[in-house]
Amino acid sequence: MERITLAAIAAAAFLTGSASAFYVPGVHPQNFQKGEDVLLKVNALTSVHTQIPKDYYRLPFCKPEDGTKMASENLGEFLTGNKIQNSPYVIQMLEEKRCQKLCQITLNSVEAVRLQKHIKFGYHNNWIIDNLPSANVAVNNGQMQKHYAGGFPIGFIDSSEKKAYIFNHVKIIIDYHVREEGYRVVAFGVEPTSVKHRFPAGYEWDGLTMEGHSKNLETCPGVTSADFITQDTVDTVQIVKVGESILFTYDVTWQQSDVAWTSRWDVYLSEDHFVPPQVHWYSITNSILVVLFLSLVVLSVLVRNLRRDIAAYNSLAILTDEEEGDEEDEKGWKLVHADVFRPPQNRPMLYCVFLGTGVQLGLTTLFAIMFSAVGFLSPARRGSFMNAALAFYMLSGICAGFVSSRLYKAFNGKYYQLCTIMTATLFPGISFAMFIVFNIVLAFYHSSASVPFLDVLLVALMWGCVAIPLTFLGALLGYKKDCIEFPTITSSIARSIPPPPMTLNPLIGMTLTGIIPFAAAYVELFFIMTSLWMNQFYYVFGFTFIVYLILIVTCAEVTLLCVYYQLCAENHRWWWYSFFCSGSVSFYMFGYSIIWFGSLEASKMPITYMLYFGYMFLLSFAMLLVTGSVGALTSLWFIRTIFGTIKVD
Repeated sequence: MERITLAAIAAAAFLTGSASAFYVPGVHPQNFQKGEDVLLKVNALTSVHTQIPKDYYRLPFCKPEDGTKMASENLGEFLTGNKIQNSPYVIQMLEEKRCQKLCQITLNSVEAVRLQKHIKFGYHNNWIIDNLPSANVAVNNGQMQKHYAGGFPIGFIDSSEKKAYIFNHVKIIIDYHVREEGYRVVAFGVEPTSVKHRFPAGYEWDGLTMEGHSKNLETCPGVTSADFITQDTVDTVQIVKVGESILFTYDVTWQQSDVAWTSRWDVYLSEDHFVPPQVHWYSITNSILVVLFLSLVVLSVLVRNLRRDIAAYNSLAILTDEEEGDEEDEKGWKLVHADVFRPPQNRPMLYCVFLGTGVQLGLTTLFAIMFSAVGFLSPARRGSFMNAALAFYMLSGICAGFVSSRLYKAFNGKYYQLCTIMTATLFPGISFAMFIVFNIVLAFYHSSASVPFLDVLLVALMWGCVAIPLTFLGALLGYKKDCIEFPTITSSIARSIPPPPMTLNPLIGMTLTGIIPFAAAYVELFFIMTSLWMNQFYYVFGFTFIVYLILIVTCAEVTLLCVYYQLCAENHRWWWYSFFCSGSVSFYMFGYSIIWFGSLEASKMPITYMLYFGYMFLLSFAMLLVTGSVGALTSLWFIRTIFGTIKVD
């Protein structure tokens, strides 16, 4: 469900600090005393290759003695596939542990095959301590490296023999900050290793974790990846096969840190770990240059030509009757004044619905990311972005109903109720239907992303009892207002459209104009796609805010130029043309997603393709509505303005 939401915009005022976490009331630091329990929670297992999150305890891992308990707290966590539960790991503040035994599991045929399959698909653990996700710690050439997103793998595949090995020993590294009132957790990393434990002579696993047994285990740590497997080490790593007994152990190491609690998320959200900031600045600079170039073109072409055209047309209006007869030989946009405000020839109601929905989605995206920029929707509060997106979408229904009703009234439409119902149900109906289908399929795959029935019912109630009534309220306000006044009178008979030259063919214009807005935003789109599908953190909303504004301005300017030249060619059918001129950026977005899909190294499971292309289609459709609405509404303002400045008989 989280894929439905567009990744979008933040406030430009926060650009310089966009990589820093900002904590708001409701997220408070937790102080621990020495020896106090520090809870380690486990989230769903994830894989970028399958895109199907799985319940942690679906695999043969150690379970708490008192049973598993859910720790998820809000609707957004369920909708985004989070399934946070307790764990059997016992951690006390500042107490070091060495090779502590957890449990031993003997694999049966089902468990062995299931574990091998998940290791093959590259599934990762996602652990949480004090609301911090676990970093993946690896030691290469004696240097410690940390990766702060995506968790850490559950095992690895030997590339030579294609055998699966499990990481059954973990070194838990926790950084703490000293305060007068206690200690605060400021970092959390896990270094996983694979080791085939051996008990000392006379000892065997008895289901207890006695301290004496733990001290006698001298087989920690083990091999960290397939790169370290040699003929000498192959018998020391824990293979996954039927009948194999796997002993799970862990270390706990504490490190004092000078990092303050308020800054502990900075290392997770900082782009320096994945992409240098110069890349984002390059994207911004490239986009700004595109906008400046287009703005100069608009100023030089439209402003200069329009002033000349308006002056010429107004001078024609005071000519003598004999001179007016020569007006028929003139060509230009004034000649379509009696047809330019004629309602769309094809599906005017659908046009109104698209524009209303596009305004709703655009406002939802804008407000959601602006709140993210100030920290209200921080990743520190899981599920908050989804909850906010749902709330903003419902509230923006008033604007959707208002815009669609105002346009439909201007078109002299007769089916007001149907137009409002379609505005309230078309896009969310398609989204909800896809969500239900995917939810059912994910349930068959036993995925944690399968939302419980009560939460699905809650979403349906929010849509039916809040979003739809608000859309009807907006439509009522729109219908009660006076009809939009157009500066010219529409004739009863439509003017014929002369054959356009090839360069002004409407299909070519609608197809090619989307390249320019896409070129201004595609670099940032890459990072957004990475965060959506590769389990990476994305928090450079200042950059995204600027790119979003550039995208909107570029769509508006490109559409104005195209519409102006179409009017000069005496083509008065500009309504749908303006919508698809700017909306065609979504076609390039979907095409780019097809190319980008190769970077996932996706599994051959059909559900993976269904999820990716289904949600990318939905995102592209939403992009079509948002950008198309920008072009269409800008063109409406532009055409009303220029035809309001000329004298028409």
